[in-house]
Amino acid sequence: MGNIAAFFDIDGTLHRDSLMIEHFKKLVKFEVIPEKHWTDKLKYTYDKWLTRRGEYDSYLLEAAQIYVNSLKGVRREIIDYTSEKIVEVKFEKVYRYTRTMIKKHVDMGHTVIFISGSPDFLVEKMSKMYNATDYIGTKYIFKDSVFTGEIVPMWESKDKIVAIKEFIKKYDIDISQSYAYGDTNGDISMLKKVKYPVAINPTHELIKK
Repeated sequence: MGNIAAFFDIDGTLHRDSLMIEHFKKLVKFEVIPEKHWTDKLKYTYDKWLTRRGEYDSYLLEAAQIYVNSLKGVRREIIDYTSEKIVEVKFEKVYRYTRTMIKKHVDMGHTVIFISGSPDFLVEKMSKMYNATDYIGTKYIFKDSVFTGEIVPMWESKDKIVAIKEFIKKYDIDISQSYAYGDTNGDISMLKKVKYPVAINPTHELIKK
C-alpha cells in the first residue's frame, strides 16, 4: 500500500482570488509594469470575470496572456521580491475550510501537493508557507535571470493529470485512497482521479460536470 496524498489547487480553492492577478497589481504599484497595462487591458478582463460575465477558463487564458506579455523582460530578483510581498500579505486571506484541511493532512502525515496554474515562483512560496510536501505551477522560463516571455502552462485539466501521474511515481502514492480539492474545469481530471474529491466554491462550469 502506497502513501495517501492530498492535492490542492490554489486560486479559488485556497486563495480567494488569483495570485497571478495580485502579483500583477503589486508590480504596477512598484512601477515595474506601467499602470496602463492594468487600466487598459487586465482590469476589464478581471472585472468581467468578477461580475461573472465570462467563464473562468476563458478569463484565465486571457488574463495569463496579458500578464505574461507585461512580465517579459523583468528581472528575476524583482519578481522574487514582489512575490514574497504578495505571499506575506495574502497568506491569511484564504478559505478557512481549505486551510484547515491542509493542516489536517499535514498533521496526518499525508503527502500534500499544491498543483496550480499560478506562476511557479508564487506556488513555491505558498507551498512552503503551508508545509506542503511538493508543488507544481505554470513554469516561467528565465534566461540570464530575465523572464523570456515563455511558459509551460499548468492550468488545463490534461496538464494537471500528467503532473499527478508523475507525483504518484515520485512519492509512491495510493491514488485510490487519496484526496483532491479544486474549483474549476481545470481541476476536473484531478478530482476524478482520487477517491475523495472535494469541490471548493465551484464555478458554474464545474458544477455542470
